[in-house]
Amino acid sequence: MIKNTLKSLTVAAMLAGSAMAAAAQDYTLRATANSNENDEDYDGLVVFKNYVEAASNGAIAVELFIGTQLCGNGAECLQGVADGTIDIFVSTSGGASGIFPYVQVLDLPYLMADDRIAEHVLSGDFTRKMRDMALEDSGDSIRLMTIGNTGGWRNFANTKRRIAEPSDMEGLKIRTVVADLPQELVKALGAAPTPIPWPELFTSFQTGVVEGSKNGITDIMGMKFPDAGLKYVTLDGHAYMGALWWMNNARFMEMPEDLRRVVVDGFYALQQATFASPKRKSIEAYEQFVAEGGDLYVPTPEQKEAFKDGAAPVFDWFKANVGRGEEIFEALTTAVAEAEEEIGAARAADLN
Repeated sequence: MIKNTLKSLTVAAMLAGSAMAAAAQDYTLRATANSNENDEDYDGLVVFKNYVEAASNGAIAVELFIGTQLCGNGAECLQGVADGTIDIFVSTSGGASGIFPYVQVLDLPYLMADDRIAEHVLSGDFTRKMRDMALEDSGDSIRLMTIGNTGGWRNFANTKRRIAEPSDMEGLKIRTVVADLPQELVKALGAAPTPIPWPELFTSFQTGVVEGSKNGITDIMGMKFPDAGLKYVTLDGHAYMGALWWMNNARFMEMPEDLRRVVVDGFYALQQATFASPKRKSIEAYEQFVAEGGDLYVPTPEQKEAFKDGAAPVFDWFKANVGRGEEIFEALTTAVAEAEEEIGAARAADLN
């Protein structure tokens, strides 16, 4: 009888606890990523959910929708954020460029030298500047919370030959997204930009519709592109694959300050997770690529400088043709210069 009484009390306590927890969830955030559970975006969301729910003591619940359950593309998902039907969404720069064209600044080539510079820049005032611009241009409806990473660095990959210098790009049909800037970059380097939807890229390699792409190694191996003939990767690291994390601004601002702080800190934890995830995943991906007969090439400093010189016209095109392009270009190059100075001084200090 005592055993049964204890069991009843335990069940009652669990039910009471569940009721209290449900009552404590004053806010439920619906977060979506058009990816899958092997992606860095998902890694970041898991960290975000765990942190926010714990740090808010149950006052905030986070529901994850991975894939296209809530929306199918960047424009549709960002409209959902603006309308408030989606609370949180992550996009690439290409996915958001139709609404905020200046986010393509993240695709400008050869501006950030390495992870340390990129992470420093994206953790500071540059991101706050882009947040202010997006809020202004969306009528205070869409808030940029942070910029993380999704897939490491973009490198040129192709089915035909090793690319060691810009002249090797001549005539190659390179897959790009629909956004203008990646197409301008490919043209500046002598290749032919060919917009192809991501789901069609494998078949496009097989049939020769395209001969190359601008991707990170984890995407290349995750999509099994070597099976479609992709055999050459040049580690030129022309662009850091930024992931822009958006939130409905009204939803964020309706929270009390202590819970807004929890959400902000949650996005910081998410950002750090997405910075780290591609570094680990790329190790195995590169090993697998080489083991399957892939050719990896690291350009010399002189060759990389030649790529940068070849791509220079893209900077002028961006400033002249993209709305608020000069404004955001100045913000990024200033942030990069400050990061290089600060990190350079830190490195020097650590060497002595």
